[in-house]
Amino acid sequence: MLGVDPGLTRCGVGVVDVSPDRRAVLVHVSVVRTPPEMALEERVLRIGQGIAALLDEHRPAAVALERVFAQHNVRTVMGTAQASGVAMLVAAQRGLSVGLHTPSEVKAAVTGYGSADKKQVATMVARVLGLDSPPTPADASDALALAICHAWRQPAAAPSAALGGLTPAQRAWAEAEKASRRR
Repeated sequence: MLGVDPGLTRCGVGVVDVSPDRRAVLVHVSVVRTPPEMALEERVLRIGQGIAALLDEHRPAAVALERVFAQHNVRTVMGTAQASGVAMLVAAQRGLSVGLHTPSEVKAAVTGYGSADKKQVATMVARVLGLDSPPTPADASDALALAICHAWRQPAAAPSAALGGLTPAQRAWAEAEKASRRR
């Protein structure tokens, strides 16, 4: 699973392998950086190339992105949306599905609390992945949190299905997900 925390200056990218029992292992984490003075089209190109290289190297099953949400700073929203669009494009070019998650969905999935702060998310990412310390900068940690969230929200993989379907915990999670979409 590849997680992308989109941004024009710093675009966090993280790859995790998640087993059917929800154990997650860090595969790769980095930040694609572009200088603010670089032409916008060059920045977008560099981000696209960085994500494409990771997709080609690690071949994740899907891509998870932070859902762009309204902020007071239109410039920030535009940069985030532009980086998101590039990530969606390179994923679609490889036939990969893209999952969009709000910050509170990611926080709730990783920490159990939808209003967790960045430090709490980073600490839980480190704990889930068995790391000695949280990945830095926050963009890297957020990308891993997105990947973990998306993987945990997917239906059980084939080995679980072969054993009679979802576990009770997975069924409860799936039912809660279904109920939240009806609201």
